[in-house]
Parts: sequence; C-alpha cells; structure tokens
Amino acid sequence: MKPIGYWLRHNHELLEQAFTQPLLELNLTRRQWQVLNAVAQGAGTMEEVDKELEPFVATEGTMAPHLGEFARRGWLRRNQLTEDGRAAHREVEERVKAFRAKALDGIAEQDYVTTVRTLERMAENLS
Repeated sequence: MKPIGYWLRHNHELLEQAFTQPLLELNLTRRQWQVLNAVAQGAGTMEEVDKELEPFVATEGTMAPHLGEFARRGWLRRNQLTEDGRAAHREVEERVKAFRAKALDGIAEQDYVTTVRTLERMAENLS
C-alpha cells in the first residue's frame, strides 16, 4: 500500500487536471472558481476572500487579481456579485456539482466525511 502522501499528491494532480475541463468552457481557472464561490458565500472584502483561501494565498499571493477580473467581466461591483455574477456562479456551481459527483462515485458519504475529518486532523497535528 502506498503512503498517504503519495495519494494526496496523486489525487491533487488528478483533481487539478480533471477540474480544468468544466471550467475552461467558461474561461475560468479552478482558483477563480474558488474565489467566485467565496464571494457568493458571503466573503465581502478582499481580506475575507484571502482568509477563506488562505492556503492558496500562502503560495500564490492575494486573490485580488481574480476579484479585479470579475469586476472587468461585470460579475462584481462593490465586493458583491452582480446579477451576471450570480448567474455565472450558478452555472459554474452546477458544473462543479457534476464534477464532484463523478469524483465521489462509489464512495459512501460516511467514508468521505471520515476521510475529510482525518485529513483535517492531520493538518492540525502538523500545524
């Protein structure tokens, strides 16, 4: 059996590659989706978005450029989604749900919950 580090990295790479396809058609990256979703869920300031995506900010820097891109697209105004932004979020969210369903096919919900809790605990132990 391969160690957990192998499977974490392998799954990360597979998720990154597979997640790209449903977003490409909408000219979005995975990170942009995460930023869009954070705003849709109530992150109302740049600081709140950065806090929500803290692990990515640590390696990539602030998420401000993504917010600027959404403003240019007309999806964001005064740190809130516009009607076009909400429509884009709904469309992407449906694609993401389908992607997640495919990724979790054959995995019992309790097994998924246990896996996530185990990974959270490992992160706490290593922090």
